[in-house]
Amino acid sequence: GWCPLSPTGTQSTQLLLEPPWTPAVLWDQVTLTCQGSGTPGATTWYKDGRRWRQERPNHLLVTESGTYRCERPGSGISPPVHVLNDWLVLQVPARALLEGDTVTLRCRG
Repeated sequence: GWCPLSPTGTQSTQLLLEPPWTPAVLWDQVTLTCQGSGTPGATTWYKDGRRWRQERPNHLLVTESGTYRCERPGSGISPPVHVLNDWLVLQVPARALLEGDTVTLRCRG
């Protein structure tokens, strides 16, 4: 399933991760989906602060590590998503977490 990185119910643009774990790692073949109330099909992608080309406007298959954001007219720019190329990573579910929540951690390498 797709999991937002910030609380649901907001009107802002969000980046959804598949697989839904953060931090994302390059060797997981990460797909980012840009979701927002703005104009469908008018997505602008950014990587490391620069505009990034992509054929499928709302989906991005990540092939390089870096910091990704997307923008939709009418709902703004998303919070950043970091995709790492580390050998060992401690991951948590890519969803809004509150103090006191029980969380499954994954140590992967």
